[in-house]
Amino acid sequence: MTSNSPPRPSPDAPFDIVGFDLDGTLLDTSGDLAAAVNHALASVGRAPLGVAQVKPMIGGGARRMLAQGMAATGGCDEATLDVLHRRLLDHYEAHIADLTQPYPGVLDALDTLAAQGARLAVVTNKLEGLARKLLGALDLTGRFACIIGGDTMGPGNAKPSPKPIYEMLARCGGGTAAFVGDSIFDIEAGKAADLPTIACSFGFLMQPVAELGADAVIDGYDELIPTLERLAR
Repeated sequence: MTSNSPPRPSPDAPFDIVGFDLDGTLLDTSGDLAAAVNHALASVGRAPLGVAQVKPMIGGGARRMLAQGMAATGGCDEATLDVLHRRLLDHYEAHIADLTQPYPGVLDALDTLAAQGARLAVVTNKLEGLARKLLGALDLTGRFACIIGGDTMGPGNAKPSPKPIYEMLARCGGGTAAFVGDSIFDIEAGKAADLPTIACSFGFLMQPVAELGADAVIDGYDELIPTLERLAR
């Protein structure tokens, strides 16, 4: 007799589901995002920002990132921000994977978790369509049971709301779960959904990693599996 229920993870999997943020967690997207910000800035005669200046602006979605970039170069009204946001998104979509790469050790960690039977997911504040395009360009889409973007759950329901995390749990079939991210949005969303959280010290930090309040911190992906195992215990 066959069953329609999802396969159970092996006993080796520390959690049934492991969710990940995208920018600054799985992928170093800073070069391509900085280029998109600078394209928008240049279109109105603003000076460019360095990648190091843009990194702390990443994590709350493209509009928030651009608003901070405009604030850093002289300010901006909402109408102008609307126009420049579209220019940024168009440029970014056209150059979405020019410079972006997975962080060292990401693929090995994902392979290990998948072999253990864990279901993997992406929950990002990037627009879902852009997240899917980026993961597709890097041939990563098939590794994830679901991909949830900042617009997937409707306006006002991106991280730090727990709603995208709850959606991740539902789409992955339920079970124990942990969430991995690099921003206060990630950690607050995970905590609000009552999940153990892991912060990446190498990500696009808006503040010192210790101030995020995560249950654990990793300095590289070689530490992810042991950290998940410790949290599961």
